[in-house]
Amino acid sequence: MNAKDIRAMDAEGRRKELNALLREQFNLRMQKATGQMANTATQRKLRRDIARLKTVMNEKV
Repeated sequence: MNAKDIRAMDAEGRRKELNALLREQFNLRMQKATGQMANTATQRKLRRDIARLKTVMNEKV
């Protein structure tokens, strides 16, 4: 996901996407804790997507 796609969303869409990403981040954390995580790069990508989304949300306010 890039900033251009995020800016094209409406406010409700961004809020829903943020909730989905945070849920996914939690699930990845649980996978890491139990030793089931296959690809550790997904955590980094997800963390950056969340930051990108929050940045655009703050710009729009």
